[in-house]
Amino acid sequence: MKILGINGSSRKDGNTALLMREVFKGLEDAGMETSLIQLADHTIEPCRACFSCAKTGSCVFGQDDFNELFDLMTKADGILLGSPVYSADVSARMKAFLERAAVVADMRPGLLRHKAGAAVAAVRRGGALAAVDAMNHFFLNHEMFVVGSTYWNMAYGQMPGDVLSDAEGLDNMRNLGRNMAFLLQRLA
Repeated sequence: MKILGINGSSRKDGNTALLMREVFKGLEDAGMETSLIQLADHTIEPCRACFSCAKTGSCVFGQDDFNELFDLMTKADGILLGSPVYSADVSARMKAFLERAAVVADMRPGLLRHKAGAAVAAVRRGGALAAVDAMNHFFLNHEMFVVGSTYWNMAYGQMPGDVLSDAEGLDNMRNLGRNMAFLLQRLA
């Protein structure tokens, strides 16, 4: 089983990546293959709402990295999305990726059906539930199974590494990974 993580943070290897790697531990312990894409390394333009993907099956604006990353998403068995909280929502990078992915997937019904999805957020103080909810809506609108844990999938920290001090948040991430592995094993 392959799980693709997409980190929407502008900080490569920051708090969001740390949380996602904690989720990966539970998946890797179950023998699953994980990979992490950090959108900080990629250019993703916003959706232009041209709906040309209805004819082509993919986004016609190939001048950025979207099509390559979306292709990896369609090949994965599970998808882990992570974002820091910016202005009580997901990052602009994650928003641009999800908007384009949603339109292309809408033009190809069933493309992501029955994959497992989980979302995590790194937050300084507030807005984490809105960010997790935005990512979960992407999963739900594309017939994916949303994985949960013992509490909301978030951890507190502002500066890189701060989330490592949130013991409860880290425990929740590890449990999320175990739960995702459990679901993926049942879906196989």
